[in-house]
Amino acid sequence: MKTETRQQEIIRVAAKLFKEKGYSAVTMRDLAKAMGIKAASLYNHINSKQDILNTIIISLAEEFTEGMKQISTSNDTCIEKLKKIIQLHVNISSKNSYGMASLNNDWMHLETQRTYYKKLRSDYENDFKTILEDGIKAGEIVNAKPDVMMFSILTTLRSLYIWIPKKEDLSLEELTNTLSQILIKGINK
Repeated sequence: MKTETRQQEIIRVAAKLFKEKGYSAVTMRDLAKAMGIKAASLYNHINSKQDILNTIIISLAEEFTEGMKQISTSNDTCIEKLKKIIQLHVNISSKNSYGMASLNNDWMHLETQRTYYKKLRSDYENDFKTILEDGIKAGEIVNAKPDVMMFSILTTLRSLYIWIPKKEDLSLEELTNTLSQILIKGINK
């Protein structure tokens, strides 16, 4: 297993603190205390709290965008693409629940990277909506408003970071399959 660098450790600990307290409430002193070092020592590894937030949010947003590009350009059916989107969210959220909290709750605190983040998010949502529209045209998906479908599915997927850590007894594959069943096929008997 690859050893974590000091910078990666700082980012991981900061993401946890951001989730617990919120980005605005966390100080560099809080971060240093959580790491067991002096605040001045942090600056040997990072430039600022803003840089940490940029790293957390942009790396996740890029990971989602890259995953969506691969899914949306595949030759899979629209239903298979939707299943892969669910799997993408389960996998990323399960590996980084702290970072997902920042992605969902703290993106508005981005300074230099906010425009870039918003473009990544917009591209992701546009690709998602196109998959739904293509599914409607192909007769794979009910003819309903793609915006509402996307919002409904993404609201669940974007909140997985809250729920996954509490469900140790549920495998990621089982979670992906169950979410796919419910989000794509519904709960009608």
